[in-house]
Amino acid sequence: MELELFPLACGLLTGALVGLLRPSLRLPLAAALAIVFGVAATVLTGEARTSWGYVLVDIPLVAVSAGAANVLVRTRRLPTAPPTGERP
Repeated sequence: MELELFPLACGLLTGALVGLLRPSLRLPLAAALAIVFGVAATVLTGEARTSWGYVLVDIPLVAVSAGAANVLVRTRRLPTAPPTGERP
């Protein structure tokens, strides 16, 4: 179970950082990073020596945690300035 912390942490970091990009770049970059980090997690944890089927677990784990982090960051962001033309 502790081996799954690496892809989870990579996904959380990816989701938080991807939220800072332009909207047109978010999904393609997040998908590419999910594949890269998922394969890296499988290789670095030694699961690839047992079976490459673990890639099919690690890639979605990175992707889902990145999506959750992105949603969390976007909903927790404070408003920067009140809309113009409105007075409190």
